[in-house]
Order: sequence, then C-alpha cells, then structure tokens
Amino acid sequence: MPDAAPFSIHALELGPMENFIYLVHDHKSGRAAVVDPAWEVPEVLALAGQHGMRITDILLTHSHHDHINGINEVLAHNDAQLHLLKAEAQFWGQNMDLPTLHHGGDEIRLGDTAIKVLHTPGHTPGSACYHVGNDLIAGDTLFVFGCGRCDLRGGDPEQMHATLKNMAEQLPSQTCIRPGHNYAAKPSSTMEEQVEGNPFMHFDDVERFTRYRMHYHDRHRDSPYGPVSKGEEMPD
Repeated sequence: MPDAAPFSIHALELGPMENFIYLVHDHKSGRAAVVDPAWEVPEVLALAGQHGMRITDILLTHSHHDHINGINEVLAHNDAQLHLLKAEAQFWGQNMDLPTLHHGGDEIRLGDTAIKVLHTPGHTPGSACYHVGNDLIAGDTLFVFGCGRCDLRGGDPEQMHATLKNMAEQLPSQTCIRPGHNYAAKPSSTMEEQVEGNPFMHFDDVERFTRYRMHYHDRHRDSPYGPVSKGEEMPD
C-alpha cells in the first residue's frame, strides 16, 4: 500500500463569481498555503483554524481582482509569503516588495509538500497552475469542460491553445483538475476526462481554436458545463 500523501487540499466556493479558494495543508508542519484568497476571507481563516493550519504562504494563479481581493485581509491575520510568477507581476504592475517571484518549473516547499509551479499563459501572460502530488490547481487556465477567457486585458488565445495542448501531453491522465471557478456540472475532474470531453482541448488548428474561444463559445454554450464530444464544438 502506498504511503499516504503528506498533504490535504481543502476547497471553499466563495463570492458572486463562484470562485474556488484552496488551502493546501502540509500535515507534518501544520503549514498551509491559500491559493487565490478572495471574497469571504473569514471563512478561509475559520477553515484553517478548524484544521489547526497556519497560513504561511499565499499562491496566486493570476492577478485578476476576483482572485486577489482577499490578500490584504489574509496578511492582516497571518505572516505569510506571497508567491506569483514574474511574468504575472510585470503584467499586474503592482509595486510590492512582498512577493517571491517564480518561473515555470520552480518548486515551492511547504514543509514536506512539494508544489511545482507551471507557467500556463493564455488567460493572462503570467498565469500559473500549481501541481501538488496528483492534483493540479488550475486557476482560470483550465476549467472542468471549459477554459478561461482570452478577451480580457492580457489574454491571448494562441497562447491558451499552446498551453492546453502542452498540459494534455505532459500531465498524467489521472491528474485531478481543480479549477478556479465552479462553472461545471461537477467541481473537479481528471485530465483524461478533459482531453475527452473539454471542447477547448479538441482543436489541433489554432485558428479554429481562436474562433471558438473568442467568438463562438460564449454565445452558444451556457454553464454549468458538461462534456462535449469531439466534432461537436462548432460548425465549420
């Protein structure tokens, strides 16, 4: 029997945009990293207290307001280190001395728990996903049967297309996808299910992907998202 994982991941759905806020809990040290703190921060703090966690780190997947508006409140109650990608810090443009800046491929240590930083541009230039054991905390890069918008400032559908193809090729099929919003018929999925049923992962041609992401999807498909069979994404 394999050893139990040294960590647990707790999820809260908070705010008017159905955000998922995650707490990665390293069991041995009692340390926790909160991912994208926003909205009802007292609920995040209460969950940490309930499980005896000390929030020592804040991980940002990107810098849009609905993923960062709770940072200061978390910091008011915890001596925590803020982490984000260097490319996202440059895009965000905040003059902060606090963040530890990372590149794709870096590893953050949370006690015995290793958190690998993936650079996954497309939603923003410095969007990140965090790979923890068999779990991928995906922010607004990859939703369950969806993906993040590319029509906001900093979005790039060609980058998103390349990012999703790389993720499909490089991540194990049973990787648990934990998205940044609860937009689908279920809160999490596997990479295998996404390769099969996520329409954004069906396109080999970047021009067709761009047309689908930028012009077709939001007019023809409503949440909660479910799987789409290959060939049914949009008419030619």
